[in-house]
Amino acid sequence: MRAIWKGSISFGLVNIPIALFPATKTEDIKFRLLRDKDMSPVNYKRVAAADGKEVPWANIVKGYEHEKGSFVVLKDDDFKRVDIEATQTVDILSFVQLGDVNPVFFHKPYYMEPLKGADKAYVLLRDALRDSGKIGIAKVVIKTRQHLAAVKPQEEGLMLELMHYASELRDLDEFRQPKETQPSKRELDMAKALIKSMSDEWNPEGYQNEYRDALEEMIEEKIARGSKPAPKAKARKQPSNVIDLVAVLEESLRGSSSASAKTKKKTPAKKAAKKTTAKRTKKRAPAKKRSRTKAA
Repeated sequence: MRAIWKGSISFGLVNIPIALFPATKTEDIKFRLLRDKDMSPVNYKRVAAADGKEVPWANIVKGYEHEKGSFVVLKDDDFKRVDIEATQTVDILSFVQLGDVNPVFFHKPYYMEPLKGADKAYVLLRDALRDSGKIGIAKVVIKTRQHLAAVKPQEEGLMLELMHYASELRDLDEFRQPKETQPSKRELDMAKALIKSMSDEWNPEGYQNEYRDALEEMIEEKIARGSKPAPKAKARKQPSNVIDLVAVLEESLRGSSSASAKTKKKTPAKKAAKKTTAKRTKKRAPAKKRSRTKAA
């Protein structure tokens, strides 16, 4: 995998050369738009809203709509005037307790790989952050955009996680808050009992993207079925609004206890999850390969 960025972590007089690699990958299934009668791929054209005529790239400029229908045009020289200097450094401005930062601020992680000669300082920063429970709050320019970011210890390495600026987050006051009501002691006890019965160890591999899996299976079925008509989809039971909260909690507790007893009888949860995951992966591997090839 190629690094998307190379530079260094900087704080005080310390400089640690690193390379950045994306820590996540996209698993969306891509589709092409086609003309229905002959499956010809559909392309887009850049056309002017005024007369519908196609506009070549050479005649396209960027405009900011400051009033409805009124634009101010910005050219390359205008953007250069506000360019942030790309210093190739993750410039740590301060260190804060990780627990003080609302997780809603974090949004895109990257692994930070130490470059040649950086191991000692890299490990020193990692261990110091881990022991103190703190993270470095930094600014970094990737491509042409400046980001707020956090430098965190991550197992044996360091991670750079891009963050939202406070101004990018919506205020909670924009959304309807629930009316304050006082649940009865019985309702609260039952809700806590339901939470307890459904509590488990955090096992991220135990959660699957069921929509994507179902979509891949359906694509594989359509490839195998050819022009034969598809079977009708099963009707789904629509959930009803909660009328009797106690009755719903009681039913949920019975369902949770029953499911828990069956799971314990069969095999430990972790083993079952691993077996299920392995089985699904083995079964669906050809479908993924074929569907991606088809979609490309």
